[in-house]
Amino acid sequence: MLPRAAHRPPFRLLLVEDEKRLARSLAQGLRAEGYAVDVVHDGLEGLHRAGEGGYDLVVLDIMLPGMNGYRVCGALRAAGDDVPILMLTAKDGEYDEAEGLDTGADDYLTKPFSYVVLVARVKALLRRRGRSAPPVLRVGPLAVDQGARRVERDGAEVALTAKEFAVLEQLAVRAGEVVSKAEILEHVWDFAYEGDVNIIEVYVSALRRKLGAERIVTVRGAGYRLVAGD
Repeated sequence: MLPRAAHRPPFRLLLVEDEKRLARSLAQGLRAEGYAVDVVHDGLEGLHRAGEGGYDLVVLDIMLPGMNGYRVCGALRAAGDDVPILMLTAKDGEYDEAEGLDTGADDYLTKPFSYVVLVARVKALLRRRGRSAPPVLRVGPLAVDQGARRVERDGAEVALTAKEFAVLEQLAVRAGEVVSKAEILEHVWDFAYEGDVNIIEVYVSALRRKLGAERIVTVRGAGYRLVAGD
């Protein structure tokens, strides 16, 4: 049986990186770790999105169009925003690191870096933030363990593919609410996906077969809703 935990949404990360291939790769990896990740490629847009609040951590490149990472970080701190910031840069040297930290960054990582090290830094910053590990989400007979990436139905484990789990997770995080196909695409697929949005129907059908057709309700023209009861 999975342990009980408070119902909390997943950690929300903002990735501000103008190298699109790198951004796509990092976002996919972080989502696989159980994080909800939004991606932007411009410093000004990054500042705007981060300033809206709601993020648990910002992964911020330094060399950005529109506004560089130093200025984005400095502007957030000047506005009183204490969101943890992990800065990324292709530069190297103690001066660059000192400049990044002086603007208010919490940590600094120089490219090229190990993805394992990046994840370790992210987890460390989130621990410092004071939030616990991703919770077990419970919706009726379903238990969705975001940390272990496992699902149980009435106490028995159900085998899901990585994509099936990710789709279910987005529905479970907002259990009882309608989640649109566009919202699922944004969090489960990467920003560069240009295929048919109806691919989601394939995964929802698979989830219904494995978890019970009554668990996922289709709201025509709006999206899907995960429900606890019949």
